[in-house]
Amino acid sequence: MRNFFLKWRNLDWLLFFAIIILLVLSTSVLYSLSLNTDTTNFLIFKKQIIVALSGLVLFFGAASVNYNFWSTYSKLIFIFFVLVLVSVLLFGTNVKGTTGWIILGPLTVQPVEFAKIALIIWLARYFSENAPEFHYFKHILISGLMTLIFVALVALQPDLGSALVLLGTWIIVLLFTGIKKKHLIWLLSAFVLFSVVAWLFILQPYQQSRILIFFDPGRDPQGEGYNVIQSMVAVGSGQWFGRGLALGSQSSLRFLPEPGTDFIFAVIGEELGLVGVTLVLALFTFIFYRLFLTMRKSQDDFGAYLVLGTAAMLLVQTFINIGMNMGISPVTGIPLPLVSAGGSSLWAVLITLGLAQSVHIRNK
Repeated sequence: MRNFFLKWRNLDWLLFFAIIILLVLSTSVLYSLSLNTDTTNFLIFKKQIIVALSGLVLFFGAASVNYNFWSTYSKLIFIFFVLVLVSVLLFGTNVKGTTGWIILGPLTVQPVEFAKIALIIWLARYFSENAPEFHYFKHILISGLMTLIFVALVALQPDLGSALVLLGTWIIVLLFTGIKKKHLIWLLSAFVLFSVVAWLFILQPYQQSRILIFFDPGRDPQGEGYNVIQSMVAVGSGQWFGRGLALGSQSSLRFLPEPGTDFIFAVIGEELGLVGVTLVLALFTFIFYRLFLTMRKSQDDFGAYLVLGTAAMLLVQTFINIGMNMGISPVTGIPLPLVSAGGSSLWAVLITLGLAQSVHIRNK
């Protein structure tokens, strides 16, 4: 019993409280959105509370397991999720144009969210074993090709946003490892070439349209550009202190699409103003800072890369979501971690943060 309390005493409680504040903020905003629906059953609000509470159980469960356990089975985990993603393409359920969901009884699960965890674990294992030799291009190539397996399977769903998160996670981990300038130039050249090929042969017309709208939302204000324009209007209308919960005209009158998921940051901006937006950004910055401290204090490379991968994944998702709400990145359907409504995403984020906490606890 004494060891039990000693273990949890070493949890990063400051990071945990930041997580709790974001979850409370999320449920408050979703409650305000439920007040403006035709029904009064508050279904999304209730589901989010259940998901958040069960996610916290997963958080503590992941934190309680010695993180080195995942290193041992990293290859099997990677192979398992490759098979899962292939199964999704073959037997998955189509939701809003994306075949990325599997129905498990009463649950509708998006496997790619958990595949992100599998990639983080595999990258942590591979980078920790080969980091001293990353001046050899073969290790960059191998890690990149393995990442592209996930990226390709997810892009075929098609889920461009999640594919970018997977790719961005690998890039950030790679940059922290340190690579030669010539290798970086090669990678940038390959990225440009791949972008051209993707535009010509891979991206669907609606995905191309979203990228064009990113550069000029006004080119289709009643179509593809509508979401971005309404989001920017919502963020700007909040001014300093916002219009108040459930009082935002953009969200309450349903001018803002997907207000509880993709564009919840815009709802926060409209209802809570600059103060609310600053609070959200400050909490995310604090979480990244605490993860950075854990990474620096890690006593082994696998633990350090595991925390780095966690921070990288959260950073990419946060940047993409807030960016598309502000009109500085294409709309890709990526939820805001810990804030947007949704089961799979919130569970996966809390599990990943739990893995990082496992490193923090045992390094104490």
